[in-house]
Amino acid sequence: LGFVLACFYRMPVLLAIFDFFFFLMIRRPPRSTLDRSSAASDVYKRQQLCDEDFEVLIETGGSLSIKDIDQRVKIIMDLKCPSSGMEKKNLYENINFLKPLDELKFVIGSREDYDWTISTIKKYNLENKCKILFSVVFGKLEPVQLVNWILEDKLNVRFQLQMHKFIWHHETKGV
Repeated sequence: LGFVLACFYRMPVLLAIFDFFFFLMIRRPPRSTLDRSSAASDVYKRQQLCDEDFEVLIETGGSLSIKDIDQRVKIIMDLKCPSSGMEKKNLYENINFLKPLDELKFVIGSREDYDWTISTIKKYNLENKCKILFSVVFGKLEPVQLVNWILEDKLNVRFQLQMHKFIWHHETKGV
């Protein structure tokens, strides 16, 4: 698994500001072949982009430590809900390193996931740590159902749809 870096650069042109956007995918080799120079190179690239006034974002599944990521980098991290079968991969210590600009994403597939998410938000006081995102597991939970639960509970969260599921076929991998 790798991190996805998304970089935004603002450049004034003819008295207007245009946003240029690109993704830089850093794919890590299997752990058995990962050497220190490769990991160090990734860190250097992120630092260099920050130094050059790029807005750098890292989207991560939350199973790898974010402790040593440059504080200028915005982190978008998942916490895996029970129905994903991946909950045991959550590295909860990462919550301690989230900043107010960072985002924590929950992909919810059932009422059990929703209740677990609310409990997790309260347990770790997440509303006061970072922005919270909710989205549905495509094909398992209707978006309107999750939106209704959010409204009923008057939650201060941002609802989002996983756009790649609408743009590409929902079973397409790697997008």
